[in-house]
Amino acid sequence: MSNARGAAGYAARWISVCVLLAVLAVALVAVLPGARAWAAGPGGLSAVSSTAAPEPAAPPGRALLVDGRAVTPVDAPPAVKRVIAAANRIRTKPYIWGGGHGRWWDRGYDCSGAVSFALHGGALLDSPLPSGPMMRWGSSGRGRWITVYANAGHAFAVIAGLRWDTSGNTRGTGPRWHADPASTRGFVARHPTGY
Repeated sequence: MSNARGAAGYAARWISVCVLLAVLAVALVAVLPGARAWAAGPGGLSAVSSTAAPEPAAPPGRALLVDGRAVTPVDAPPAVKRVIAAANRIRTKPYIWGGGHGRWWDRGYDCSGAVSFALHGGALLDSPLPSGPMMRWGSSGRGRWITVYANAGHAFAVIAGLRWDTSGNTRGTGPRWHADPASTRGFVARHPTGY
C-alpha cells in the first residue's frame, strides 16, 4: 500500500510541475517579443493571438497616410524609408521658429528644420539648412521619391507622394504629413541626387 501511495504522490507532483511549466511558457510567450516566433506552429499559424492590428501595406511608389503617420511604400529605397521614419518621429511636435537648427532633436521645428530632420534621417543631409539655402541644395527639379520645395521664406517636401510641411491643419501647426498637394508657385524644386 505504501508503494501505491508513494507512486500517486510522485505522479501528483509531476503533474503539478508540468502545469507550472506550461503556465510559465504561456506567460513568456505573452511577455517576450521574440517568443511569439517561437510559439508559431507548423504552417506559420501562431498559438498566440496578436492584439495589434497588422501594419497596412502602402502601394508601390506612394506612401499612405494613416492616423497622421506615413506608411512607407513597399518598393521605397532604404534611404527613403529612413526619411519617412525620421519624419514620423517628429510629426506631432509644435511649430517653433528656428526649431531644429541648433540641434537635431528639438522640442519643436520650423519648416526647414522639419525638412532637414527628415532628410538627415535618410543620411541625405549632414547639417540643417534654412529655406533659402535649400533653394540650391541637391539636384535641380523634381525627384522620383523626394522633392524639396523652397523659397526665401518657406520650405516643404513631397516624400513618396505625401507632403511634409509645417503649415497648419486640424491637428495644429508644426511638422505634419498632408495628403493634399500645396501650390508650388514661387518655389524652387530640388531633390537628393538619385531620389
